[in-house]
Amino acid sequence: MVTAGAARPVQDAAAPHDALANESVSAIGIAHARAIAGAVPDPEIPVVTLDDLGILRDVRLAADGVLDVVLTPTYSGCPATEQIAADVQAALADAGWRSRVLTQLAPAWTTDWIRPAARQRLADYGIAPPHRAFVGEAGTAVPLRPARRDIPADAVACPRCGSHDTTETSHFGSTACKALYRCLACLEPFDYFKPY
Repeated sequence: MVTAGAARPVQDAAAPHDALANESVSAIGIAHARAIAGAVPDPEIPVVTLDDLGILRDVRLAADGVLDVVLTPTYSGCPATEQIAADVQAALADAGWRSRVLTQLAPAWTTDWIRPAARQRLADYGIAPPHRAFVGEAGTAVPLRPARRDIPADAVACPRCGSHDTTETSHFGSTACKALYRCLACLEPFDYFKPY
């Protein structure tokens, strides 16, 4: 999926145009554009950003002068993908950039890419963060494997009271990437961000 746009920063007419200045603007400008795109909040879980989730894969200036923002959706059917692309383009446009968003499906995103600080923000927000889905190098492909219902999963801690005395009430919560749980200690319902 490619979301249209064209990209490069709006340049001041008085800015120097020599090769060194352009190289400097590119390196600094691209890092700034990446920071802007990375700071866009997830539309379904606004306490975490695209950078926090690890779905922002690359920001680069293409040969045609277009800023390409490469995103890997949390899963290929994620309904928020188009909104995320629009939010990234709007944030970059507000900073004077024109851009296009490219979707990269491989390697597939994994919840293991969620940053530790974001896991804590999820818990503070009332969503139990996911357990590790795959033990391996960061950025490596995640093997597909069937879910085994006959093997007990790790206990999910309640984000409100910390109790591990919890039970899954529905495999699907407020979004498809979360399951609905209930704490048997404090009796509160909560979402659990499913690992994959």
